[in-house]
Parts: sequence; C-alpha cells; structure tokens
Amino acid sequence: MTTKETTLTAGDAEVTVAPGNGCRVSSLKIAGTELLRQGERYGCFPMVPWCGRIREGRFRNGGQVHQMPLNSPPHAIHGFARDAEWTTARAGATEAVFTYDLTEPWPCTGRVTQIVALTEDSLTLTLGIETYGDSFPAQAGWHPWFDRTLNGSDVQIDFTPAWQEERGDDHLPTGRRVDVQPGPWDDCFGMPDGVDVTLTWPGALEVNVKSREQWVVVYDEQDAAVCVEPQTGPPDGLNTLPRLVTPVEPLEASTTWSWRRL
Repeated sequence: MTTKETTLTAGDAEVTVAPGNGCRVSSLKIAGTELLRQGERYGCFPMVPWCGRIREGRFRNGGQVHQMPLNSPPHAIHGFARDAEWTTARAGATEAVFTYDLTEPWPCTGRVTQIVALTEDSLTLTLGIETYGDSFPAQAGWHPWFDRTLNGSDVQIDFTPAWQEERGDDHLPTGRRVDVQPGPWDDCFGMPDGVDVTLTWPGALEVNVKSREQWVVVYDEQDAAVCVEPQTGPPDGLNTLPRLVTPVEPLEASTTWSWRRL
C-alpha cells in the first residue's frame, strides 16, 4: 500500500492520480494534450462525504445536529476527503482502487472507495461510501477543472437541463426551481435522465461527461478553467435531500468521460 502517484495508460490516453493529495486526478492527457488545469488544488477531486456547501456547516442526522468546520465561511464546502491522504489498495495498467477512512470531524465511521478506470477513449470514476456502524446522510461527486482553452480553442458547454436551482445571495439553492438562466454559472442544474454535458474545443477535442446521477453543478466564472460536477444531490443536500448510507446500503456513484478528436 502506498500514497505515491499512480499513472494509468490506454492507447494515447494517460491519467495520473495523487492519493496523497485527496485522491485527485492530477492529470488527464489525450495524445499528449493536458485536459485538466494544473496545480495542487485543481485537477479533479472527489467531493465526499458531501458536495458543494452545507449551510453554516450544520446538518442533522436523526435527532442530532453536527457541525462541520467552516472551510468556506460562513459555510462548509466540498467535504474534506479532498484534503486527506488516501491509500492505494490496488493499481494495474488501466485501473486503480483507492480508499479513505472517514474520521473526525465526521461524526460516523466508514470507508470511501474510489475506482479509476481508463480505456483508449474514456475515463470512468466510481465512488462508494460505506458505514462501519450507524447510518448517516452523505453525498458523493467530482469536481473537475477542465482547461478553458486547448490548442488555442476556447471551450463550448452544451447541455439541456430540466431546471436550474435558484441560487440565493449565500450561494445556496433557495429551494425554487427556475428556467435555465444564461451564464456565466456557479449553479446547480437538474437532469432527471442523468447528467449529460458535452464540452467542445472546436478543432481540437470533444468530451462528454455522463452520470446516472441527476444533479450537476456547472462553474465557468474563471478565465482559466470550467467545472462540470456530477453529484448525488444539490448543494446543502445533506439537509434538503439526504441520502442515507446504511449498513446494508452503501452510497455509490459513477461518472464516465468519453472523448473524440475533432
């Protein structure tokens, strides 16, 4: 078992995972072209055990209210597994498995597993959360930072959500669903048939982000990168749309990115 970086290759695709830095995908190269913004806080990190912001860092589990550290005051954001050191459980040429044990400040014990699987034209990321004891609400998702520009071409984002979660001044959903507003976005969208977003860099590459999950946050307010974040619920979902991890039912989610050259 080790925390050194793991590199997978399939055809001309190469992916590097950094278990010591939150098990983030630190690099994804297609024919030598880097798709992800580089830097210690970028790449693509797993969001567990929650996605986006928790209002004031507090959530309820049954009769108990739990307080998470306010790492994005006045809220808690994106879980804390992205700041943790994960363990490499298994690594082969095209697939690797990583684990992380939930610990304080999370109120319940459990394990998170991430599977990274590469083919010549796709990358599949799978997250699982299981409990060692009591049931608890949780979320899982991914936060990729795709480079806005590839080979001199600016990205175009194409998707058809059923609705947009109205965002309040506190950056959290108000609970109202509204028609899709023009970007730029830092917003959550509902896609009941599953997340399906296409990123196109004209003349360079097309990447399709899919997931059976029904929620996606799109963030394109930065000049350097755009984010397409499939997740198991909306921001503050631990409070508004909790999904329980139980001893007999773990939480599992996956996303597949497929690509083709233009």
